[in-house]
Amino acid sequence: MVEQLKQLKRKVLIVEDEPINRKILETILDNDYEGIFARDGVEAVETIREQSDLLSLVLLDLLMPDMDGFEVLKFMKEDKVLKQIPVIVCTSEKDEEVKCLKLGAVDFIAKPYDHPAVIKARIDRAIEIREDRGLIHATQNDSLTGLLSHDYFMEYSHFRDLHYNNNPMDAIVMNINKFHLINELQGKRAGDDILIKIAESVKKIAKENGGIAGRSGSDEFLLYIPSGSDPEAILQKIENGIEDMLNNSRVYIRMGIYKNVNKDLTVEHRFDKARIACNSIRGVYSTQISVYDEDMSEREALNERLIHDMKSGIENHQFKVYYQPKYAIQGERDSLYGAEALVRWDHPELGLLRPDNFIPLFEENGLIHKLDHYVWDEVSKQVGEWMVNFDLKIPVSVNVSRIDIGAPDLEEEIFTVVQNNWISPGMLNLEITESAYTENSDQIIKVVTKLRDKGFSIEMDDFGTGYSSLNMITSIPLDILKLDMAFVKNIHEGNKDMKMVELMMDIARSLKVRVVAEGVENQEQYDLLKKAGCDVIQGFYFAMPCAPKEFEKLIQRENEEMEEEIKAALG
Repeated sequence: MVEQLKQLKRKVLIVEDEPINRKILETILDNDYEGIFARDGVEAVETIREQSDLLSLVLLDLLMPDMDGFEVLKFMKEDKVLKQIPVIVCTSEKDEEVKCLKLGAVDFIAKPYDHPAVIKARIDRAIEIREDRGLIHATQNDSLTGLLSHDYFMEYSHFRDLHYNNNPMDAIVMNINKFHLINELQGKRAGDDILIKIAESVKKIAKENGGIAGRSGSDEFLLYIPSGSDPEAILQKIENGIEDMLNNSRVYIRMGIYKNVNKDLTVEHRFDKARIACNSIRGVYSTQISVYDEDMSEREALNERLIHDMKSGIENHQFKVYYQPKYAIQGERDSLYGAEALVRWDHPELGLLRPDNFIPLFEENGLIHKLDHYVWDEVSKQVGEWMVNFDLKIPVSVNVSRIDIGAPDLEEEIFTVVQNNWISPGMLNLEITESAYTENSDQIIKVVTKLRDKGFSIEMDDFGTGYSSLNMITSIPLDILKLDMAFVKNIHEGNKDMKMVELMMDIARSLKVRVVAEGVENQEQYDLLKKAGCDVIQGFYFAMPCAPKEFEKLIQRENEEMEEEIKAALG
């Protein structure tokens, strides 16, 4: 028990070449501290290096053989970690005090050691001040980057305004698009190294402009600087600082700026506005800088309302599923093949809202899984009704988001939905975007494999717009590739877009999967896609997304055309 208590004592290194002096200091320390010893400067340096994280104080004699106390002080001062350890110089040389202070000593003990209580008090006080300062520093500064922590940044910015209230200021929030991918693909150490480098640039920019720099959250950086700085130049400096670390990859930093802040607002509120601007370009790689305006504030208020209203929207079936028809075009006639489920929100006060008004918002806030589950259930009910009423199986594609992939037992969840609605899994095609595969490919492949084992068909949405390598495509279990409308939009005979489409058709054929092209709007696009071997198309060329009752008319027409074919075949 005594030994355990001794291990809890703070360690003090006694550097003294005289045995009697070492014994006197050990006796003074014995009840409260654990003394360890070095007989000269060389031994002291070795001990300090080895036990720097355990030492609370160094008691340092000045006059020693081989390496004297001045050299030890100089060595410690030049090291960022070692200079934090307090040193009390033990000397009878009063004339050397100024020199020692300049080298980093915090106090002095006069020789001979004839006032033990005074010596003990000086040691206690030096350690107490060091530990209090360390605690304040730990709270004040972010442990990874050394930048001001969020709370201290806000306080410093507030006090700056008190002293320089007439200076117009800009609040800047910077973030990294999909920073989690760096940690997942390159490891947390690589992510930390990038954050440290960015912090160095941010700190330098703040110093050059007479501003304040801080870190708030994992990859969010704050700048409070006088107005008039060039945002593009700031961004360029930060990107230049990390360029050598990226190995030909790219880190997309986005910046939100609240210019010439209203100082009647709290500092926190000012940076909220800058954050709104920053978040407005989340995931938008073509734009890296956004300046706050009041329209953003209105949009933010609307977003808050939509988030709040979502639960009641689902409970009251305000979310309506529309169906975008799909037609198979490689047979003797174009036949109704299936549909894609698209959701609209019939809000009781805001009217009919398109999906781009709320889908990205729900994705960012982790709510999309609830809406997706709702859609899976609504579609399954509708497909079951059509099978009973029209004796025709119409598979419908539904969205499975990146958030859904992380849901526990996703395959059992979706399987239960179709079972409860008395349809087979084959009646739901599960759409997963290509970019989602790159974010956590191993997890997605594992989940997709389980879904296919349950009987679901897997459709890669937006194929060609993400970052999948051909090697990755071959390892992903798929049934359908869906060409993004961006490829279809500009196709003409022999042009580059058409050659790209033909290349993707070749990939699909080698993988033995069907191809669906979306966004088909005119006869030329239809003819070129059919000639290239595209299996299924959707778009305004055939029909716009429609409500269930309108879609039923297409089902009836398909049944009628099938009956005519049968009659013609029977003669």
